[in-house]
Amino acid sequence: MKSSSFLIAATNSGCGKTTITVGLLRAMQRRGIHVGAFKCGPDYIDTQYHQMAAGTESVNLDSRFASKEHLKQVFAHYAKTVNVVEGVMGLFDGYDRHFGSTAEIAAILNIPVVLVINARSIAYSAAAIIHGFKTFRTDIHIAGVIFNQVGSERHAVFLQQACRDTQTPCLGCIPRLEQLQMPSRHLGLSLENQQHIQQLIERAADAVEAHIPIETLLQETQRTRGKGQGTKDKEQASSSALRIAVARDSAFSFTYRENIDRLRQMGDVTFFSPLTDNTIPPDTDLLYLPGGYPEFHLPQLSSNHSMKQSIRNHIEQGRRCLAECGGMMYLCTAIIGIDGKRYPMTDILHQTATLQDMRLHLGYRQWKGHTTQGKAFAFQGHEFHYSRILEEDKETSPSPTPPIYTYKNLRASYIHLYWGDKNLLQLWE
Repeated sequence: MKSSSFLIAATNSGCGKTTITVGLLRAMQRRGIHVGAFKCGPDYIDTQYHQMAAGTESVNLDSRFASKEHLKQVFAHYAKTVNVVEGVMGLFDGYDRHFGSTAEIAAILNIPVVLVINARSIAYSAAAIIHGFKTFRTDIHIAGVIFNQVGSERHAVFLQQACRDTQTPCLGCIPRLEQLQMPSRHLGLSLENQQHIQQLIERAADAVEAHIPIETLLQETQRTRGKGQGTKDKEQASSSALRIAVARDSAFSFTYRENIDRLRQMGDVTFFSPLTDNTIPPDTDLLYLPGGYPEFHLPQLSSNHSMKQSIRNHIEQGRRCLAECGGMMYLCTAIIGIDGKRYPMTDILHQTATLQDMRLHLGYRQWKGHTTQGKAFAFQGHEFHYSRILEEDKETSPSPTPPIYTYKNLRASYIHLYWGDKNLLQLWE
């Protein structure tokens, strides 16, 4: 069975990977093509753009989070007729040299790379860049180049000549279109902002269809799908059928698709909204409060007293709860918003989160511990937030950098965990 899979990479950040990716995803959707969307690295914002563009959930692929075998299984499981993987940063930029990079994902999955080059201030010198990227690692196949920010037809001629002289297909020259600027990543996904992003996706798709030969792109990246592709091991994390409640709305949306798939193996998953629902689902065994944008919904979260009481009851009764980043902030006594106002929250963790004097906290993290039987465990994760905690709760048990808070069967931290290849219940065993 023939399919097309390729990875949209770039020479460096800011070349337009996300804009071109969402444009391609929407263009494929317009053509009725069954397309799969993927994102290299731990990013949970670009995956939401992918979902808006393609109408299907995007999947994270991170070699720091998971083994090579797990990544192959995940990609195979979610693969469609056409698969578009968006890279992160420059092609060879990882957490340690090329380790964890887009190139490493391309090599693990054995899929070709489409290299995006920002051509705003370059012409024929692009040939040297292309040659360098093609020859730096022999296990990476550059299927072609897309030039972004092309100034004129004459400019495009020089760029196309650079491709010819390096025996590399030119897969498009996209002109300078200022209206394709992606919004700030800290604007949230409010209805108004979603409408703006949808308009941007439509314009990106128009530009892709006008300037990228899509059929040629698909031919250059075509491959035969293996017999086992489309399946993934379904190791059961627990023999018990848990009732799992997951917060999901515009305030809590930072989740990894494979994490949710893993929860479904553990039991029945029900989604609920801390913004609009009155209580969590009844008889919940495991409550999951992921990160998101609570800072843009503080009045509504604060005024939903019945929801806050329902969550307090769940935790005080000793039932399991995992809270990450924004979910952890929601469990604090209060959150001080960007407006400087103090909004009362759930008051399980007797400390205050603040958005004042915002500073980015970013990077890979590990959550290590031991089960009650003394067995060591380690979960990989990622930290990405602008808020900070003002007071530490002396009744909780924080661990250093960043703190992990435990209270009864609550486990909370700024860390966004990945457990697609692990047993999450180790946190409570």
